[in-house]
Amino acid sequence: MPEQNGKAILPEIKTRQEVAPLLRKLTGIVIALAVLLLAWALAAKAVGKPFLPYPIAVFNDATRLGKTGALGKHTAASLYRIFWALLTGFFPAAALGLAAGRSKRLNAVVSPFIYIAHPLPKVVFLPLIMLFLGLGDTSKIFLLAFTIFSQALLAMRDVSARVNESYVAAARSMGANRTALFFHVILPASLPDLCTALRVCLGTVTAVLFLAETFAAEAGLGYLIVDAWTRVAYTEMFAGILTMSALGLLLFGIVDMAERILCPWES
Repeated sequence: MPEQNGKAILPEIKTRQEVAPLLRKLTGIVIALAVLLLAWALAAKAVGKPFLPYPIAVFNDATRLGKTGALGKHTAASLYRIFWALLTGFFPAAALGLAAGRSKRLNAVVSPFIYIAHPLPKVVFLPLIMLFLGLGDTSKIFLLAFTIFSQALLAMRDVSARVNESYVAAARSMGANRTALFFHVILPASLPDLCTALRVCLGTVTAVLFLAETFAAEAGLGYLIVDAWTRVAYTEMFAGILTMSALGLLLFGIVDMAERILCPWES
């Protein structure tokens, strides 16, 4: 192995290879944001109306809201709802989907519910959910979890069913039982697609969150946006929109980092 000053240079080369794609991705995001901000500023100049303020005015108002703690309060409320929705909706559905994809009996039970529940527009049940669960966080979290449950269940069932059977046969030949087969074959083979499904569900849950927070809410980015809109405080409204977008981008970034750690063979 080549050495320099008594140290192998292979780890350095590997590190550079790992960092380069990340830098390219970050550079692409920065360029895309710059283009969007430029387009926004040009559109604001062309329209010349208060309902489309300049980016700098929105950033100034976002800074003011951040200093007063209002922006942090609303962001924390939204993040709390997303966290519990994923914990109670996505992950149980993903586990059930992985199991259903490998079991014909379980799939025969699960599939009819998927085909009934998945096409339904879940948001129309919000008034009914609030009647049963009240106007607090419980009803909002239930709606979010309900929305992504069938989505994650369907995606992970199909992913599990497509796992290469040669891997399964090899594990069985070495004496792996169902539990070992799941944790050492099915789950690792499905992890990249699980991360993809999580990204899709994050987009869905963020969109539904906005609607949920416009009903009987006192905190949350959706509430902040609609409240600012009704007060004709357009810079505050855009500050809320930008913060919700940044929150979604942050969550996507966390999933990307988790995928790089859990699925190094995909890098």
